[in-house]
Amino acid sequence: MLAGSSLLPACAGVTYIAATPSEEGLEIPLSAFEIPHKKGMRYRSVVVLTHSRLQYPIAVFRSPDSGYRALWMKCTHQGTELNAYSGRLQCPAHGSEFDTKGKVLNGPAEAGLRSFPVHLKDDRLSIQLT
Repeated sequence: MLAGSSLLPACAGVTYIAATPSEEGLEIPLSAFEIPHKKGMRYRSVVVLTHSRLQYPIAVFRSPDSGYRALWMKCTHQGTELNAYSGRLQCPAHGSEFDTKGKVLNGPAEAGLRSFPVHLKDDRLSIQLT
């Protein structure tokens, strides 16, 4: 079983975090987006959530106004796991790209990504998996 909320480093600056199970689905701490800096706090634009309950990871994007959006990282073209970048998700198989809202930017995918409701609870984000 995956540990609570330990951060794991990843390639290309994307942070992967092992999620904690909750009644609604999965939770991650808001601190997963924080990057302490000598000139003040900075924030990651995306964190990739993993858990043994998930067939594919979930990308959680943070917008500049501190809103959050969770997207399933499964390409709608042929089901390949997507790669996360700061402002998009990209399919390594055929090049489909999706924006931070799950909308198709480039095909061959035609359908947008599945999104999950995100709720702020104290200092944690709750991702509802239904």
